[in-house]
Amino acid sequence: MVNKKNIWFLTLFSLILVLSIYYITMPNDLLLTSVDTKGDIESDEVVSEISESTILVALRVEDEESYLEELETLKNILNSKDASVKEKNNAYEQMKSLNINKSEQQKLESDIKKEFNLNSFVKIDGNQVRVVVDSDKHDTKLANNIIRKIQNNYENDMYISVKFQSK
Repeated sequence: MVNKKNIWFLTLFSLILVLSIYYITMPNDLLLTSVDTKGDIESDEVVSEISESTILVALRVEDEESYLEELETLKNILNSKDASVKEKNNAYEQMKSLNINKSEQQKLESDIKKEFNLNSFVKIDGNQVRVVVDSDKHDTKLANNIIRKIQNNYENDMYISVKFQSK
């Protein structure tokens, strides 16, 4: 049965999710710090701007839309007076699974970014992991290293595919 604590948890989690999506989609201009015009601070640091390919952005938007649609459907089941307790519990479990899946995808993307310095899109569907990497270089050794890095996060064998896309 859904109680007040669970509702508050879902509400706060949804708020955090919306804020994190807003932060991710913010323009880079807002995130860059401005250089002091007085000349008091001198820096040898080079600021480089990394932009994602439109393919990765399109994949993220498509994934986010399907995620939000599924989440909305499950919320409607939870809020329905006609749904049975079993249906509501199943909907709640599916919501938890969706949120866990989403966080795993983001974690894998950040791991790939940290270790290989590549922008990527990760989609997890059951035991299948699809990775799209933003790179002009199609390297089988790099693909194998990415597959090994992802597989190290799971105890069970996962079916992992890596696709290279250029800008």
